[in-house]
Amino acid sequence: MKRSIVCRCEDISEEDVIHAIDEGYTDIEELRKKLRIGMGPCQGRVCIQIVARILEKKTGKKVATTPLPTVRPPIIPVSLGTLASENDEK
Repeated sequence: MKRSIVCRCEDISEEDVIHAIDEGYTDIEELRKKLRIGMGPCQGRVCIQIVARILEKKTGKKVATTPLPTVRPPIIPVSLGTLASENDEK
């Protein structure tokens, strides 16, 4: 049986999303917390839009009225070397 993957980062299928909606998770933020959609390396750049369409189809809510989470990158980029450093430099 073929699985339609919605979120590649977290390996979430369309069936997983539909099942969660049927359980009562009815907005993007609830689905995000339940399934970890949008929490992978891509930060939901693709899957959030797909989940929004599935949610609209299942609940009748308009995508435009569903608040989409915002991506919040660091204000100042931090290198991995800085994070891995044991030095307590300031």
